[in-house]
Amino acid sequence: MLDAVLERMLFGLTDEHVIVEPVSGQLLHPEALVAFERLREAAREAGFEPKVVSGFRDFERQRTIWNGKAAGQRPLLDSHGAPLESASLSERELVFAILRWSALPGASRHHWGTDFDVIDAAAVPEDYRPQLTPQEVADEGVFGPFHCWLDERIATGESFGLFRPYGRDRGGVAPERWHLSYAPRARELDELLTPAALRRLWREQGGLELCDTVCANLDEIYTRFVRVPAECYPQNCRLDN
Repeated sequence: MLDAVLERMLFGLTDEHVIVEPVSGQLLHPEALVAFERLREAAREAGFEPKVVSGFRDFERQRTIWNGKAAGQRPLLDSHGAPLESASLSERELVFAILRWSALPGASRHHWGTDFDVIDAAAVPEDYRPQLTPQEVADEGVFGPFHCWLDERIATGESFGLFRPYGRDRGGVAPERWHLSYAPRARELDELLTPAALRRLWREQGGLELCDTVCANLDEIYTRFVRVPAECYPQNCRLDN
């Protein structure tokens, strides 16, 4: 059984473990913030301006996103980012379609504050509204040059412990080049997130649409969409790398 304080942090039931990133106003884990500030300093020297556009997200916010997609009230996308018609899908197909782009409440890495989405603010006008789409972050996209630069930093271990948990398609979450994670702390939390803990959470919190279908397929969901394999983490998960 998890410690009560740690469990609330793990599932996004508290924001006591996060602080404000002053430029964006987003909430990050303090260690992730230090890593991001160091990355931003290096990026500025290369002509980029990394900006966090989505940091900590609590359980309730994630449940709202999930339930909205389950009810057809929010856009549902296929693997290429094109709209899907939810009414034509079985419940199982609907669950897996949602999971392609949105985490289950309680299973989002954004709950931890170690994970956040970034753009290159230097590449767009101040009033630009990022969509976080594959087109934006493709090599030829508006944020492509920044991500190509970041690719090199991650590959050479010069990203201050930050990496992409969804950098490639492993048959679960769609690739999210914009999603960064502070590996040292995130890996510890990742190991605590189990199917049994998630089932207990949903039973206690309630209000999760398609919960029966999710629970019936949870072993597959956990493997494909929740747990990031150990080999995907950087070898040297330290801030001073």
